[in-house]
Amino acid sequence: MLLHIPGVLSAEQIRRMRESLDAAPWVDGRETVGAQGARVKRNQQLPDASPLRRQLGETVLAALAAQPLFHAATLPLRILPPRFNRYADGGQYGFHVDGAVMALPDGAGQLRSDVSCTLFLGEPDEYEGGELIVSDTYGEHEVKLPAGDLIVYPSSSLHRVAPVTRGMRVASFFWVQSLVRDDSRRRLLFELDTSIQALTRTGADHAAVLQLTGVYHNLLRQWSAT
Repeated sequence: MLLHIPGVLSAEQIRRMRESLDAAPWVDGRETVGAQGARVKRNQQLPDASPLRRQLGETVLAALAAQPLFHAATLPLRILPPRFNRYADGGQYGFHVDGAVMALPDGAGQLRSDVSCTLFLGEPDEYEGGELIVSDTYGEHEVKLPAGDLIVYPSSSLHRVAPVTRGMRVASFFWVQSLVRDDSRRRLLFELDTSIQALTRTGADHAAVLQLTGVYHNLLRQWSAT
């Protein structure tokens, strides 16, 4: 499921974050991928050990905690602490699939990547190119969102970042291990959840809404990984 979640960060949060990122030291983004990814990846990242990465990542996680749409769509069990990257001067990331298992920081175990997330930190007119292109059975989908908006999509998707030919593309990215491993089941639960919310807002029959809510939770109980 490819889903756009608007307004995760405010304009003021974006401004402060960009000021910090513009003054930060960056490293070659190939340091955090394997041999296959390194062949097609040309960007820069904040070092994983950077205190700024941890600080800004906590800001992102706090903002996500206030986003019910994010939780409904991803059903997060674990979230890899957000990272930050930038693309300029032709920087790009060719077609790839994200690694299936990733190490959590501080020896806290591992995370299975079910959902990939990109949080845009710059406005679309700040740079040319830089579209996130996600390929699935319906074709290729180009994504280039306003600053503060988030895109979530299955980590199993083949995807790339188009070359940035002017300006700089700055973003945060991270992965989610979901309570529900299968993307099609997550989509069904999300559609059921949003339908229940819509029915509730319109004052639909309480008994029917209650029954649908029970169906939702029983499916989640059946499909949950925990």
